[in-house]
Amino acid sequence: MEPGIDLNAELIRNPGSTFFGRVRGVSMKDAGIDEGDVLVIDRSLESRNGAVAVCFLDGEFTVKRISISPEGLFLLPANSDYHPIRITEENEFVVWGIVTYVIKKM
Repeated sequence: MEPGIDLNAELIRNPGSTFFGRVRGVSMKDAGIDEGDVLVIDRSLESRNGAVAVCFLDGEFTVKRISISPEGLFLLPANSDYHPIRITEENEFVVWGIVTYVIKKM
């Protein structure tokens, strides 16, 4: 075994803009993000196609995969019980941060 692992050094690239959040819900379960998991979220990273992001949408936070296409911007769940969300000009929307790690309880 290694003498010690500093999780801050291992998981956090940008300390001033990194936050932790606990998952509520199951919309990302097929991406390995389950209820109760802790997310490491970096607010300094640029949003990009395919990134898993914490988004603020119409007054609520949600975790979804970003999809940018000629048809528009979509937030994609990873659970077939949920539908993609198309973002329009009518939505109050901001990408709050990009998920960099998922911490699970075994």
